[in-house]
Amino acid sequence: MTQALVCTACGTPRGIGERFCPDCGLPLVHSREAAAAAPPVTAAQERARKVRAAYAEGPLVRVAAARHQAEAEFLQGLLLEEGIPSLVRRTGGFDVPDFLAAGPRDVLVPESGALAARDALGVEAPGPSGLPRRTTARPWVRALAGALAVFVVACVAAAVIAATAP
Repeated sequence: MTQALVCTACGTPRGIGERFCPDCGLPLVHSREAAAAAPPVTAAQERARKVRAAYAEGPLVRVAAARHQAEAEFLQGLLLEEGIPSLVRRTGGFDVPDFLAAGPRDVLVPESGALAARDALGVEAPGPSGLPRRTTARPWVRALAGALAVFVVACVAAAVIAATAP
């Protein structure tokens, strides 16, 4: 195609080697025919366009765990919307055939994107052992658990007294 570019103002077709219209001085753009002849963008190319280069450096680190393949792919989609590339792999130590979607998965991202990935997923950074940090329960949860334990003990005591009474 020798005349693949056109002027946006005057519509004059120009050669592929020109950058600006000699009549108007405006930048040339690809003609509609040239744009239609371009190969379609594949799904992999579309995903690659979303990835931010700053998040794609360093070794892979685990940022999240999923219970099954579908959940892991959902997390991958969330990360991709933030521009963070990710990889899903089966969590080691589980006896589930590889062809099944069942079984836990690890979501891995490059080290440069780990902080942003944890922030996007709402996951805390792991502790020194590599496991998630243990969070302390809220005070009302502890009070509720204590009250429930007292209630269960009282019910058991009442049942024992009722069983031993003549």
